[in-house]
Amino acid sequence: MVFTLPGQLAPLALQNTKVIYGLLLRASAETLLEVARDPRHLGAEIGFFSVLHTWNQKLQLHPHVHCVVPAGGLPTDHTHWVPSRDRFFLPIHVLGRVFRGKFVAGLQHAFQEGQLNFQGDLTLLAQPKIFASWLRPLFRKDWVIYSKPPFGGPEYVLQYLGRYTHRVAISNHRLVSLAEGKVTFRWRDSAHSNEQKLMTLSLDEFLRPFLLHILPKGFVRIRNFGFLANRRRATLLPLCFHLLGAVQQPQIEPEASTANDSIPLWLCPKCGGPMVVLERLTATQIQLRSPPVLVTAAA
Repeated sequence: MVFTLPGQLAPLALQNTKVIYGLLLRASAETLLEVARDPRHLGAEIGFFSVLHTWNQKLQLHPHVHCVVPAGGLPTDHTHWVPSRDRFFLPIHVLGRVFRGKFVAGLQHAFQEGQLNFQGDLTLLAQPKIFASWLRPLFRKDWVIYSKPPFGGPEYVLQYLGRYTHRVAISNHRLVSLAEGKVTFRWRDSAHSNEQKLMTLSLDEFLRPFLLHILPKGFVRIRNFGFLANRRRATLLPLCFHLLGAVQQPQIEPEASTANDSIPLWLCPKCGGPMVVLERLTATQIQLRSPPVLVTAAA
């Protein structure tokens, strides 16, 4: 599931990253928990983890949260597992309205508590009447909530996210060239059947949007909620496995072993083969290591 902020809020988010991004994670989580708990929908407590992303394919500011949610949950008495209907989890229109209400209410509270900064073109929003007028159009349109079952099954989703959660705004494989002070990279046009296209920017034009996505120091962009919350997971997760009739994999304690009988700790995401540690770098060595060799575009 994906919760996305309207584009109108992007300038405000840029000046108040910690407040807006924290509110986005909290409002989306509270929305899922509240709607799922409603007996008219699922009637159960769910568990999920959320991952904050702030960019789109063109590196523009696009704050949104990805939530990975099991298709079911626990009732209040924790006596059985409550499954969702096939290919239907929670009503999108209800999620959108609740999410919109929670986020705007949180934004109004942050304004009243003096937690928001307004600079440049947003300076006038510091006045209460102008801020209230600026918020009003947010209720005139639906907020985008996206939901779908995983195409490749839960194993594929977790394997994919394991490689995806800690990426930065653009990965190396999308970079095509650096030539004559210009950067060329690939981007996927979702408006035209995800067609692959190229974009070329000057070095400064490329670095500016890239740096927009640096999060505030100490900000936690991956969070757990419901029965996966840190303080409840140890008790409720084994109960979920038991009610689902699944066997939870035991934790393997690390032991000293020979090279012949050791179990590989890392597997290659491409071929699935074991990966071997050749060298460990200190933090200083990582900072001082040379950048990758630049490949210029073919004529």
